Amino acid sequence: MTLTRRHWAWIAVVVLATVAIEWSMGRSPLGPDGTFAWLELDIWSAHQSQRVFDPYTVSHIVHGFLFYALLTRVARRQSVSTRLVLAVALEAAWEVLENSPLIIDRYRAVTIAQGYVGDSILNSASDIVMAGLGFVLASRLRVVVSVSAVIAAELLMLVLIRDNLTLNIVMLVWPIDAIREWQMLER
Repeated sequence: MTLTRRHWAWIAVVVLATVAIEWSMGRSPLGPDGTFAWLELDIWSAHQSQRVFDPYTVSHIVHGFLFYALLTRVARRQSVSTRLVLAVALEAAWEVLENSPLIIDRYRAVTIAQGYVGDSILNSASDIVMAGLGFVLASRLRVVVSVSAVIAAELLMLVLIRDNLTLNIVMLVWPIDAIREWQMLER
């Protein structure tokens, strides 16, 4: 994959547009506490989704793998670099939607994220970059390795935090009380 200046420019435009949109939505640059930090590992913390990295960073890398697979099917005629720009745009669109009152309220109502206040702008930008990283990794790995990496990531997150991309989608679309109860069991 060869990224030209044009590709880099489009990626920058997408990330900066996302930052501007989230700013206009009233999202906080660094989260409610206004402090910068690299990492938050506690999914129950008020700082969750406010830092550069958190356990859900893994899910955003998986997004990149999935976007690679999807765009390889539906945009096959486009260069891999152009598909990367499209994947970044898809992730950015998700970040804007995820931080809308509609999705924040849905997360609070049906998932384990009852105290979720949305992502900081910093975290959203990082999530976009991580999806791009996942896309690049998928573009360089054999299919069997990519599929294995996605399965391993999902299983690892299931063991570590009782949550992953699969459960996140299930709980947003079709909440299952038994899953939420299991996720909330004392650790």
